[in-house]
Amino acid sequence: MSGNGSAVGPGGPGETGLVAIHDVPAYPDVPTYLNILGSLHIWEGDGWKQESMSWKTTAYLASNLSGLPEITFSGPQAQEFLSRLSINNVYKWPVGTSKHLVMLDERGYIANHGLTVRDSEDSFRQFAAMPWSLYKAPSMGLDVEIGLRDVFVFQVAGPTSLQVLERLIDEPLRTLKFLGVKQVSIPGIDTSVEIELSRIGMAGTLAYELRGPLEHGPAVFDAVFQAGKDFGLKRLGWRTYLVNHTEGGFPQQGCTFLPAAFADPGFVTHPVFGATLPPSQVEGPLPGSADPKDMTARLRTPFEVNWGWMAKFDHDFIGREALEAEAANRRRKTVVLRWNKEDVLDVFASQFEPGEEYKHFEFPTSPQAPAGGHADLVTKDDKPVGVSSVAVYSYYYREMISHSTIDLEHGEIGTEVVVHWGDHGGRIKPIRATVERFPYLDLASNKDFDLSAVPSGVASA
Repeated sequence: MSGNGSAVGPGGPGETGLVAIHDVPAYPDVPTYLNILGSLHIWEGDGWKQESMSWKTTAYLASNLSGLPEITFSGPQAQEFLSRLSINNVYKWPVGTSKHLVMLDERGYIANHGLTVRDSEDSFRQFAAMPWSLYKAPSMGLDVEIGLRDVFVFQVAGPTSLQVLERLIDEPLRTLKFLGVKQVSIPGIDTSVEIELSRIGMAGTLAYELRGPLEHGPAVFDAVFQAGKDFGLKRLGWRTYLVNHTEGGFPQQGCTFLPAAFADPGFVTHPVFGATLPPSQVEGPLPGSADPKDMTARLRTPFEVNWGWMAKFDHDFIGREALEAEAANRRRKTVVLRWNKEDVLDVFASQFEPGEEYKHFEFPTSPQAPAGGHADLVTKDDKPVGVSSVAVYSYYYREMISHSTIDLEHGEIGTEVVVHWGDHGGRIKPIRATVERFPYLDLASNKDFDLSAVPSGVASA
């Protein structure tokens, strides 16, 4: 991590005097930036407690999905190409809308997933995804042109997010439906620059994304920030990012599980694609009490992360045979575990006692994000029944919670299990935990949010 002191100075671009740090500005009041995914991101923006409250009470602005290029697919067989890679049906897909595509390896594990927009009958764009499609393309022999473009991807989420965006764009945005896409103009940005707004997000509540050419990222980010000040907008950093995934019920590759691309020797050793992988997630030792040699403890299938409903067995795709076998004999699903407070406090108490202490907690996320590859053993009556991912402290609920992929027979709300907290070979703390609702966030979801209850944010109204 590095502070932004050397990056901020007088004479920066624009009236604000802010210096650009990749796709975000260098704000004098932001204490820490961190290099993640090859790009500098805000690590902590407005304080992790305020940030973790934002998507329930006001709104946040985040650049955490920026850093990976937009992948474009075009040509007469572009749709067939995506169909052969994805468990989803990509033919029943209206132009101008988004779809969350999930791609597998031959064993049925999730190799890649990402939001994809259909621009025309034969052109598509995918965001914040591993370059799995580029890796698989040569072996598929289809007529598809694949391109890369550097883009910013900003998320604006929370109950006042619509007002923030209406204030920014100065027009009503109520007709934009869930998964819809709309071209917008941002004040201060040349109208010829293509910037799109999509109603999508991973916070579990009302949420949107802004996407456009990377070189305009800092100016757009600051324009949103300025427009959101009247609505309590917070700048969300990576330190708090996984709290919204855990509360909102969205498992994420590289964070709560590893994409199976990381377990593919050809991908890992590829001179181009292998260079995109964080060394700590492919070289080990992988963190958590689960055996670090057991890579499958870190991988997930669509049914294990509750995405099995996306699978349509009406087309051929990589991993279909394995996924069909799982569909006929499902074994696990993802639940939320609420950790026992007294056991959590014992972990802190051990830091003040002689001898080997328990592995400490980083608030609000342990291990710190992205944290992919972390896996803790979960038992019931001393028998393994699942794996717990990143431990998250929810300041909103004042609870320690985690996502756990668990055997179906133990996945009912109220079931008591034990999470084995620590790293394999070190001191392990058994922490009692209770299966709770999934998702844990008990607020209206994006697709169900009542926009009529949101006051207008249009300044000229």
